[in-house]
Amino acid sequence: MARIASKPAVNEAVTAAEAERFVAELRRLWPHGGRVGLAVSGGPDSLALLLLAYAAIRGQFAVATVNHGLRPEAADECAMVERVCAEHAIPCDVLLIRTGEGNLQAAAREARYVALGAWARRDGLAALATAHHADDQAETLVMRLNRASGLGGLAGVRPRGLVPGTALPLIRPLLGWRRADLAAIVRRAGLEPARDPSNADETYDRVRIRKALTTADWLDVEAVAASAAHLADADDAIEWMVERDWTENVTVVDGGLRYETDAPKAVMLRVVSRIIAGFGASPRGGAVARLIAELQQGVQGNIAGVVAVVEDGGWVFRPEPPRRG
Repeated sequence: MARIASKPAVNEAVTAAEAERFVAELRRLWPHGGRVGLAVSGGPDSLALLLLAYAAIRGQFAVATVNHGLRPEAADECAMVERVCAEHAIPCDVLLIRTGEGNLQAAAREARYVALGAWARRDGLAALATAHHADDQAETLVMRLNRASGLGGLAGVRPRGLVPGTALPLIRPLLGWRRADLAAIVRRAGLEPARDPSNADETYDRVRIRKALTTADWLDVEAVAASAAHLADADDAIEWMVERDWTENVTVVDGGLRYETDAPKAVMLRVVSRIIAGFGASPRGGAVARLIAELQQGVQGNIAGVVAVVEDGGWVFRPEPPRRG
């Protein structure tokens, strides 16, 4: 399996320090090496990702650009990415997708990852890299604070995870970089990035928060991004406790599961959510918290078709019996 280059090539767009920084982050997130797929939209962030990869791991990556068909300009933007790749002898594929109705941003994101995951499998790629950066991380954290998210949500975007619905590693090597630094790389390369008008549409929460943060000169974006990383570490610690609590305190009983524990509330919430999900339901965190409060008072509860009762000091969860006609 190919390894990440030890001596990055420097070009007119990427300085030696930037190339070395990028290589170091890749090694940290992806020590296994192997060919990496880059998701490149044509925007300034993803073009910077492409240019950094060209300087740091030339010949060890491929590019895919996605046309959602949501805007007339999308085809031209994909053609621009193809052209840049052709000029640098970088393999590039255009992925055509269509999104359904409803929340367009969420639907487009889901369809994009499905298409990118399938492309990576076909091309034999070892991981997929996206261009999320520190400003994205700060916006995500503030947006989720504004929605009263729990620890899992406040952990923000993880440096490494899996492409949704697959076992393919998903890495984000630019999470420590600022948006302005990435834009400078693209500018030095003489490229004109694509500009998605939805990034200026204030009907989206993220856009409103982004605009508010640009005027908050008192905010240290890199510190906020670092806080999200600390929260991610705490979230991992709680998940470790959840696994242990599940192993030690969840048992199978007639027709259901019994849970008896004195774990902290954050652990209880996740264990009970997992129990209910095991019966085919998808409960919201607030509903699970209310159910736990009822059980702690000795009161029977019902959530998403799952009945929870207090029996001999523990909580027993069973599917709700079918109603008589």
